[in-house]
Amino acid sequence: MTDHDTAVTPGWLDWYRGPSKPEFVLPPGAVDAHCHVFGPAAEFPFAPERKYTPVDASKHDLFALRDHLGFDRNVIVQATCHGADNSALVDALHAAGGRARGVATVRPDVTDAELRRLHDAGVRGVRFNFVRRLVDAAPREALETVARRVAPLGWHVVVYFEAADLPDLEPFFASLPVPLVIDHMGRPDVTRSADGPEFARFLRFVAANDVWVKVSCPERLTVSGPPALDGERHAYRDVVPFARKVVEDFTDRALWGTDWPHPNLKNHMPDDGLLVDHIPHIATTAEQQRALLVDNPLRLYWPEEAR
Repeated sequence: MTDHDTAVTPGWLDWYRGPSKPEFVLPPGAVDAHCHVFGPAAEFPFAPERKYTPVDASKHDLFALRDHLGFDRNVIVQATCHGADNSALVDALHAAGGRARGVATVRPDVTDAELRRLHDAGVRGVRFNFVRRLVDAAPREALETVARRVAPLGWHVVVYFEAADLPDLEPFFASLPVPLVIDHMGRPDVTRSADGPEFARFLRFVAANDVWVKVSCPERLTVSGPPALDGERHAYRDVVPFARKVVEDFTDRALWGTDWPHPNLKNHMPDDGLLVDHIPHIATTAEQQRALLVDNPLRLYWPEEAR
């Protein structure tokens, strides 16, 4: 691999160094249910077909952030820059000593032995990405095959899409034989009303199916902010009504994650401590906070420990 092959994508924003200590104290056992590891590229090369080349973000960096913010565990999601090579993910899961679970990317021809290896490492789901700027379109037949392959393991499918594409994707999602977890609330257009028809359709889809929702990534959805920087503890006010509605309507099926190290952000990189301080704005009671951060991720990723 040449130096050019590993050059970081121009304009890439490095993750926030030295995050603040949150004022919001996380409940004991809290889980960061959406984060990533990138490389390090020298040890875990990025996929040749990737759409971006990120700054390294190692398992050691992730675990240091976990401890600094006050989380007990992580759910590490395979990054698109690593394709279907889950080596960095599996390495991080082994290093976590039971304090992490994973969401992998697999192809339809994955062997049973590989699925078992991933399961033993702590993988509990696979991710399907429908955001066109991040991945090439995958045939739905292939994705259906993957879903059938992982169903006997008790895994789920994490789906990432944009709100405008839900009407086309909804029948396919509803046909899958596994629970679904939707990344980042299906990327709603937060310039529209949280009570409007587009988000209402999304909520109806969640209500009608075996679906969980991550109320994550306000920094990715926001239009008017303000950003989680410079001590701002009332960040991303334009996203709050959407996330709050999900938490209130689906208290037992909402999840939250940092999305560290925040790939593909274009205009700012948030302070992860201030992102944690965003949580009480969307989960306003202690009961909602415990469900969001402890009970729900345990039921999905550590069911053997769930109450």
